[in-house]
Amino acid sequence: MLLRIRAWPALILGVIALNGCASTPDEPDAAQVKLNDIDERLGRVERVVSNQSLLALSQRLDALESQLRDLRGNVEELQNNSETLRKQQRDLYADLDRRISALETALKSGTTAGPAGGAALVAGGGAAAAGAGSADQAAYNHAFEALKAADYNAAIAQFRDFLRLYAHSALADNAQYWLGEAYYVTRDYDDAIGAFGAVGEKYPQSRKAPDALLKLGYAQYELKHLAEARATLNQVVQRYPASDAAKLATERLSHIPADAH
Repeated sequence: MLLRIRAWPALILGVIALNGCASTPDEPDAAQVKLNDIDERLGRVERVVSNQSLLALSQRLDALESQLRDLRGNVEELQNNSETLRKQQRDLYADLDRRISALETALKSGTTAGPAGGAALVAGGGAAAAGAGSADQAAYNHAFEALKAADYNAAIAQFRDFLRLYAHSALADNAQYWLGEAYYVTRDYDDAIGAFGAVGEKYPQSRKAPDALLKLGYAQYELKHLAEARATLNQVVQRYPASDAAKLATERLSHIPADAH
C-alpha cells in the first residue's frame, strides 16, 4: 500500500509533463529537418544540371548553325564557280561561232581559197589551215576536235605536242591560241597568260593576235591583276580599233576602276 502511495507523485508528474508537451509548440523533428535539407539541396543540383544541359544544348546549336553557314558558303562558292565555268564555255563557243560565221560569209563572197581551203579553215579555226601539210593538219584537227568536245586536258596535251612537233607549221599560231583557250576555260589563268602572250611574241602578224591579246587581258582580269589587265585591254583598243576584239576590250574595261592596282 505504501508503495502504491509513493507511486502516485511520479504518475502525476508524468501526466503533467505530457500535458505540458501537448500545450507547447512541437519542436522540429530532426529527421524531417534533414529530409527538408536534402530535398532543397537536390533541387539546387537539379537546377544546376538543367542549366548545364541547356548550356550544352545551346553550344551544340551554335556549332550546328556555324556548320550550316559553312555549308551554305561552300554551296554558293560551287554555284559561282560553276556559273563562271559555264560563262567561259559560252564565251569560247561564241568565239568559235563568230569565227565560223565570218568564214562562211567569206566563202559565200568568194574571198577564200575555195571549198577545199574553206573546209580546212572551218576544221582548224583559222586561215593558216589552208597552207598546212597533211601530218600537221591531221594533228591539229585532232586537237581541235578534243577542244570542241570539251575534253580540255586532251586538247591541252595535243596542242602542246603539236607545237613541239610542228613549230614551223602554218597552223602553229592557231594552235598556240587554242592552247591558251583550253587553259582559260579550265581556269588555269597563269598558263593561259603564257599561251596567249606567246601568240603576240611569236606570231605578231597572225590573225589571232587581236583575240590573243584580248584573252590575255581577260586572264589578267580573272587573276585580279587589274592594272595589267587595263593596260593590256587598252592595247587591244589602240592596236586594233576596228576589230571585234576592241569592242569586247572596251566592254571589259568598263568593269575595271580607273585607280585599280
